[in-house]
Formats: sequence, C-alpha cells, structure tokens
Amino acid sequence: MNNIPRSSPLPTQIESAITLLRPKQWVKNAFVLAPLLFTGTFLDIVAVTHALLALILFCIASSATYIVNDWHDIEHDRRHPIKAKTRPLAAGTVTPSVAFCILSTLYGVLLASWFIFPDVLLVISAYAILNLAYTRLLKHQPVIDIFVIATGFVLRVYAGAVALAVPVSAWMFITTLCLALYLAAAKRLQELKHSGANSRLVLQHYSVQLVERYAEMAAMSALVFYSMFVLSSRPELVLTIPLVLFGLFRYWYVLEIQDGSESPTELLLDDWPLLLTVLSWVGFCVFTLWPA
Repeated sequence: MNNIPRSSPLPTQIESAITLLRPKQWVKNAFVLAPLLFTGTFLDIVAVTHALLALILFCIASSATYIVNDWHDIEHDRRHPIKAKTRPLAAGTVTPSVAFCILSTLYGVLLASWFIFPDVLLVISAYAILNLAYTRLLKHQPVIDIFVIATGFVLRVYAGAVALAVPVSAWMFITTLCLALYLAAAKRLQELKHSGANSRLVLQHYSVQLVERYAEMAAMSALVFYSMFVLSSRPELVLTIPLVLFGLFRYWYVLEIQDGSESPTELLLDDWPLLLTVLSWVGFCVFTLWPA
C-alpha cells in the first residue's frame, strides 16, 4: 500500500523527489575530475568545461540508476528497518508514476547529450548496463558484487579521461580500483554489523572477519599503489602520502569506534576531520600541480 497522504504538501513531495535522486551520493562522481586534476589542465577553460559536463552527466546517470534500483527493491526495502523510512518509493512519499516521469526525464537528457558528448556517453552507457545487471543479478553474487561497485568508480575516472581526450594512467586505474574495493568492502562490513546478514541476500555469504580482510587488503593495496605512483611519476606530491594514510586510518576509526554510517558518502560528510583531510589533499594537489 502507498502510505503517502493524498493531501501531502507540495514542498514535501518536491523534497521526496529530490531525495529519490540521492544528491548526497553525487560526491562519488568527483572521481570524474581526477584526470583533470592530475593532468594539470584545470586552468584550461575547454578542459574544465568538458570535465564538468562529464561530471553532470554522471550525476544524472547515477540518479537514474538509484531510481531503477529502488523500484526493483521496493518490496524488500519496505521490510528494511532503515530503508522503509529513507527510500521515498518504499516509504510511499513518491509514487511509482512520479518516479517513472523523473526517470524518463533523466534518460531523455542522457539521450540528448549523446549528440554532444558521444564518447563520454559510451562510458556512461557501460556504467548503466553494469548497474542494471547489478540490480537484477550481480548484487546477489558474493565477491562479484564488491567488484561491480568498484568498477563503477573506475568508469567514473575513465569518463573523465575520455572527456579530456587523455589516456588513463595505469597507476590511476589500479589505485582507484583498490580504493573503491576498500570502500565497497567497508560498506558491506557496516551492513553486516548494523542490519545483519538478512538485510541483503549477498550478506548471507559473508562473515565480518572475511569482509574485514577484504577491506584491509584493498586499503593496503591502494596506499602502496598510490605511493608507487607518487614516488615514480609525481615526486612533488610526496607530502600527500601522509594525508592518504591518515584518511584511511580516520575512515577506519569512524567505522570501527564511532560506528559510522553504512554510506561512505554520508560518513565523509559527517566527519569533519575526514572531510578536511580530503579537502587538504585536493588543495595540496592543485597547489603543487598548478601550471607554470
């Protein structure tokens, strides 16, 4: 049953529609800007325009993916203690017909942008297809589910590189993959701790100890590969290595001691030392890579 009141105020409906898009999750799409940062082209108006356009398109695509996922999982989410209240479709604050109209609009914008940015749209199409497969099948396959989530981050970086017409660095590829695997494993770990194995089918195949090992391996690999990249290709960024190390330590601290959110995005936005670390890393990279 749809539990939205028929006399629901318009501002409430608009707020619910915005929540359906999950704008907080757009922070993940900042990975699209990584090639712009490391190529040092952030003073080039054309490069910045292309990168920002790719970022906007990925935000649209990711919101469309969230709507499809929420629609597919609506009955399951209604039985979830948290999602039943926070997911607009499950909570009944957005009707399926409204969600369909929003989804059609998002896909319409992406389709229209094909004629402007076809190469980037190819990458976004791969992202959309991968996530459709994830929603329908892959989210229930242990280990594969974590790698699918991580691949989404790699595709974001690749889209940013395609937008700038620059090759993707092998270092950037493997570092992004390892960092994303860490975030995905940490997310699964928090889901196990907060909601138990019954909250998501794939969690029945995991244990806390196993996922902890996955997260530790991925975090260590991300740090090693990033350090190798800096020391071999960008030695001027050597002072960012302690920032990355502190960020990994702080993220794990918030997860383990403060029992942070299941969402990496919300955890980042809610913990000011972690957010300050990320902003400091970005600021130092911009200052160091500033074109002569």
